[in-house]
Amino acid sequence: MTDYISGKVADLTPTQVVIDNQGIGYISEISLQTYSALEGKSNATVFIQQQVNQREGTTIDYGFATKSERELFRLITSVSGMGASSARMILSSLTSDELREAILSENVNVLKSVKG
Repeated sequence: MTDYISGKVADLTPTQVVIDNQGIGYISEISLQTYSALEGKSNATVFIQQQVNQREGTTIDYGFATKSERELFRLITSVSGMGASSARMILSSLTSDELREAILSENVNVLKSVKG
């Protein structure tokens, strides 16, 4: 399992990043939060969470600008009924601090405001 990848930002879109590490391009799905953190950078470290799709037999790497965001992703996907796509949508709609505050204060309306 990969913990992180460091290298040149070869390509960056609001949904994906490609990190070039010694001539190999590693693609990861990202949130808007990570996109904002990586925007304008020529080099970066991306923390990885690999998700396995049992039905299709495929794996997807999700990348995060911080270990904190990756940990929130792991916590969200550990909730029954919450998959990787939902977790990425939440992390694209709320900052890590906003999400933590909503959970700690039990502010259900903030969580309901997230699309999907």
